[in-house]
Amino acid sequence: YPWGYDSDNGPDQWHKNYPFAKGRHQSPIEINNKEVHYDSSLLPWFASYDPGAAKTILNNGKTCRVVFDDSFDRSVLRGGPLPGVYRLRQLHFHWGSSDDHGSEHVVNGVRYAGELHLLHWNPKYSNYLDAKRRTDGIAVLAIFLQVGETPKPEMKRILEEINAIKTKGKNAPFPNFDPSILFPKSHDYWTYHGSVTTPPCEECVTWIILREPITVSSDQMAKLRSLSKNAENEPDHPLVDNWRPTQPRYFRMVSASF
Repeated sequence: YPWGYDSDNGPDQWHKNYPFAKGRHQSPIEINNKEVHYDSSLLPWFASYDPGAAKTILNNGKTCRVVFDDSFDRSVLRGGPLPGVYRLRQLHFHWGSSDDHGSEHVVNGVRYAGELHLLHWNPKYSNYLDAKRRTDGIAVLAIFLQVGETPKPEMKRILEEINAIKTKGKNAPFPNFDPSILFPKSHDYWTYHGSVTTPPCEECVTWIILREPITVSSDQMAKLRSLSKNAENEPDHPLVDNWRPTQPRYFRMVSASF
C-alpha cells in the first residue's frame, strides 16, 4: 500500500493498511526528564564501522538514505542496552519544512530541526526481514540535528551528493564513508523499546537516542529540503516534513545512561 506524509496517506492513515501502527510499543515518543529512569547498569555503547561498507546514497521519495554492505559483521554496534552485536544496514534522515521542527523524538517539549537514524539488525536472525519480526531484531541509534553557528563539517560529505539524487528513484555511488564521524562528543543516551517509524511500523526496535545533538547549519537543512519526493518526469514537490508525530508511551520505561 502506498504511504507517505501527506494528509491522504500520512501517519494518521497508516493504521488502516498497517495495523501495527496502532500498537502499544510505537515510536517515536516524547522523552520527558520527569519520567526517565536512570539505570546504573546500562553499559556504554560502541560502534566499529568499516568505511568500505558504504555503498550508495539514494532518494526513495521518503528520505535521503545511505546504504551499507550488511552481508557480514563488517560495521557493527554493540554494548549499551544491546544483547549482542548488530549490523549497520542503512542511515537516513527525518526533517521539517523549516528549522524549528523535523525530528521524530521530542525531548522535554523540544522538537529539533532533524533526526538521523542509523539502523542496525541482529545477525542471529537469518536476514533483515526476519529480524524485523523479532522484538530484539533491530537497533536504531538516533542523533538529533540542531541548527547552530558552527555546523559539523562531517555532514558535508552526505550533502555534497544531494544534487546527484534530487528526484525520487535516483541513487549515486557513495564509497568510503564512516558514519561514526557524525557522532557527538558525548555518548550519553536514552533507551526504550519501540517500533520502526515508517510502515509497517513493526515493534522490533531497541532505541538508543543520544542526548547531545550535532550542529548543522540552516543552509545544510535547506539542502535536504531541496530534494524532491517525485520522480524526474513528475511535478517537483519538495521532500519535507517526513517525520511521524509522537505516539503514546503507555506503560513503557525510558531509561537513561546518565
